[in-house]
Amino acid sequence: MKNTITIFTLFIVIGLVSLNLGTAGTATHEGHGQGAAAMEKTSPAGTFKHETVMNHVRAEFQIMSLASMNMKDPNGATHHVMVNLFHDSTNHSIKDAVGKVKIIDPNGKEQINSLKNYNGTYAANFTFEKNGKYGVICLVKVDAESHVFKFWYPHG
Repeated sequence: MKNTITIFTLFIVIGLVSLNLGTAGTATHEGHGQGAAAMEKTSPAGTFKHETVMNHVRAEFQIMSLASMNMKDPNGATHHVMVNLFHDSTNHSIKDAVGKVKIIDPNGKEQINSLKNYNGTYAANFTFEKNGKYGVICLVKVDAESHVFKFWYPHG
């Protein structure tokens, strides 16, 4: 319960400063204060990938449509956000973390979902209703330390 309250409180704080995400291109750029360069690319199949490092934790994100995965969400979500976490210095996968993802659509509407742990791959589903830039903010707690990753997802 404490973890949930802590994460929720951090999301409120993050939400207040979410307009400071900055702009991200589709090439290498600085990681918005993350302490390392971030990489982004979209595959020919439409999977968007973003990788960044913060406080010695590397996060590798993938955003893809559920339709491209031949999946349907019972709640009507359209996209799947996945993240794999690694200790950057050792490249060991982090299998025990908790977190949430907040998506901010081009009009400022927010969606927040908890990450589900699928044996070290963390995922949540969201709805992307229109084309445009979506803010993605991911808060994870690893070994009692919080990490915030944020970037833009260019949908459409």
